[in-house]
Amino acid sequence: MFFPRGGSAHVARALARELPAHGCEVTIVSGSRSGRGVGDAERFYEGLDVRPVDFTRGDAPMHPSYEDRPDAPDRVFAALDAEACEEHVVAWARALDRAGAADADVLHLHHLTPIHEAALRVAPHVPVVGHLHGTELLMLERIAAGPPPSWEHAAEWERRMRGWAHRCERILVLSRSQISRAQRLLGIDPLRCVVAPNGFDPSRFAPRPIDRRAFWRDALADEPQGWRPGGEEGSVAYDRARAAQVARAPVLVSVSRFTEVKRLPLLIGAFERARRAVGAPASLVLVGGYPGEWEGEHPFVTIERLGARDVYLAGWHDHDALAGFFAASDAVVLASVREQFGSVLVEGMACGLPAIAVNRLGPADIVRPGQTGWLVAPDDEAELAGALAQALSHPEERRRRGVAARRDVLARFAWPALAERLCALFAEVAETEAQGEPAAAAGG
Repeated sequence: MFFPRGGSAHVARALARELPAHGCEVTIVSGSRSGRGVGDAERFYEGLDVRPVDFTRGDAPMHPSYEDRPDAPDRVFAALDAEACEEHVVAWARALDRAGAADADVLHLHHLTPIHEAALRVAPHVPVVGHLHGTELLMLERIAAGPPPSWEHAAEWERRMRGWAHRCERILVLSRSQISRAQRLLGIDPLRCVVAPNGFDPSRFAPRPIDRRAFWRDALADEPQGWRPGGEEGSVAYDRARAAQVARAPVLVSVSRFTEVKRLPLLIGAFERARRAVGAPASLVLVGGYPGEWEGEHPFVTIERLGARDVYLAGWHDHDALAGFFAASDAVVLASVREQFGSVLVEGMACGLPAIAVNRLGPADIVRPGQTGWLVAPDDEAELAGALAQALSHPEERRRRGVAARRDVLARFAWPALAERLCALFAEVAETEAQGEPAAAAGG
């Protein structure tokens, strides 16, 4: 339903590229914002059979969000009334009908959105495999804890989402820890859940030689994409000499949106403490920040407030560009406290980097502390600073964990193997439906 910018879009694209090798024919129906670069589904899914639903052309109303961000164009689902929900259902039913959903063998629906209701109207006989990416669970957890007054339709959305989940023949979850959350929040049979972690392209994310000096000079000075509050992309740039100096010392790289759960101010504070404790040059590069979107304190403001040195804003870059950032860095860091998976950790580790992350949810399943990286308590700046200092001051240990990290994620998260298993699952679901049998339970 969403225009491509977050992790679930990268999952959809990667699977669409890999599944045909295992016998699946794939058509993608995706929200889109044409003419804007980021968010254009035709550009993002180039080379694939994609049917964009363009919000800028009025194909459908702007998609809602599971996050409640003031002044954002995508309002939180829980604040939308039944009439607004129906508008989405009608628009997406048209999109699914045009795409031939009724002739499909399986509908693989990412997230719990009104597309589920649209699919029921257009293709009620086609089995559905749902895919939870975690953000919907965060909204449901907030509803369960007591929604804010502005979420006046929260109970209705909870009921809808539970109903959509119950209709799915299978529910894909990112990790085993999500199964109990999905059972508690959605009331689904855990035996219908199948663990399907996000993966990476082993041909794209791998160690490779790079001219680090030239890379950082280009990324931070010659072609800057960093931005400050109220500024355009490129409004944060660095002189060529300073950018080139980044390559002379260890580099920690963090890739994320500028949302509150990513804890970027805390990360910047922890890095400043670690840099002082180590007493040697080091850099922290923040990649990402969807242009013009941020929650809480913008990292640019944090850097100025703390007087933090050697923290750089590299801006938003296409997914394909991330391998270069990893190749020019020495460790990947993610301070997020509610990361449902952590694809950037897996991709960085595939490039031979050790990972530093929070010991909660997805990252806790990805990083093996002492072996492939460091795990710290959530929202603990001192502990995070200690892990950063260890990574910066022990190059041999950093490299040892990086080698182990690549070996580990190759075995667990490479897309070809994951796609093969999912294709077999889709075939099983389609065959069961064709035989008119009730869906059998499936383990993770």
